[in-house]
Amino acid sequence: MIHLLVGRLLYAYQTLIVVEVVLSWLRMTQIPLVEDFYQALATIVEPYLGLFRRFLPPVGGVDFSPILALVVLQLAQRII
Repeated sequence: MIHLLVGRLLYAYQTLIVVEVVLSWLRMTQIPLVEDFYQALATIVEPYLGLFRRFLPPVGGVDFSPILALVVLQLAQRII
């Protein structure tokens, strides 16, 4: 029972990371609602993504740390 709850929480967090990545591209539109939603998500996912940015800095302006972060979450989900 607990493993199902943890698995769903990990899936929800993965979804938040993907949405934050998409919104980071949409921020260029400078729509206030997009910026507000991005900032709210960033407060949730940036501490986790920051761990991976230490080891995998952006290359050519592209940040690959969310991919590594998602892989780690998926591995954790499979272990559980």
